[in-house]
Formats: sequence, structure tokens, C-alpha cells
Amino acid sequence: MSLGDRVTGEASEVAKTHGALARQIARRGEPAKPPAALISRGECTVTVRGGGRCTEFLLSLAIDLAGLPGAHAIACDTDGIDGSEDNAGAVLLPDSLDRAARLGLDPGKLLADNDGYGFFSRLEDLVITGPTRTNVNDYRAILIR
Repeated sequence: MSLGDRVTGEASEVAKTHGALARQIARRGEPAKPPAALISRGECTVTVRGGGRCTEFLLSLAIDLAGLPGAHAIACDTDGIDGSEDNAGAVLLPDSLDRAARLGLDPGKLLADNDGYGFFSRLEDLVITGPTRTNVNDYRAILIR
């Protein structure tokens, strides 16, 4: 299900709207029955205190989904650089918050510090492609199984 190619706004807030739709699909089978994929494009923003848009989106989504079973997500910048770090983005798995807790990570604090990179780096869930020299858009996909 395409959510559009011009999705903009604060990454952590956009994640909450995507998360609400993912939960609606997972729990009620509306507006689509699982398996379903939510896909959006467009460049979100982050009020920068550190970190990039894609990892910020995913960390906020992780908190919002709270380990929703069967939900997987990816968010990457097509140029291969999410903010100022060496990653294009990251992946979110249903057990990401559980693994973070075992590592002693505080997702809420890391989100407040715009440190999605630190969160996903510790989980070893960063997507690192190197610079692609192509800047089409950010890409986000949420798979609900």
C-alpha cells in the first residue's frame, strides 16, 4: 500500500502515523489484511541534536509499535547517507526492543537525543551501502505479517 511519494514532516511524528496504520492492519485487518506492506517516500526532517532522518523514523516507529509481532521495517536514504553518519538507514525487527533492553539501551532517551544511529548500531541493524551518488528520496517500508 503506497502512502505517497511526498511524505514530509518530523520523522518521529511521521513514524507514529505509519505505526498507527500498521497496528490497524495487524490487529483488525483494516484497511488491508496481512501480509501487507506499507511503503512511503519523501524526505522527513529531524530537529537536529544528532542523528539522521531514517534512523529517527525507525526508532520512533519501534517505540510506537512496541514489539508488534510480525512487523518489520526498513528506512533508508537513497544517497547512502542518513544525516551525517556512514549508514543509509536501518532495519527494525519485531525483537528490536527486546534486544535493546538486553543491551541496557533506553529507546526513549536515545530518541530524545536524536541518536537512532547509536540505537541501531548497537543492535547491528544499520544498513551501510556507502555513498550511492544518487539522491532520489528516502524510502520507508513496513511489512506486517
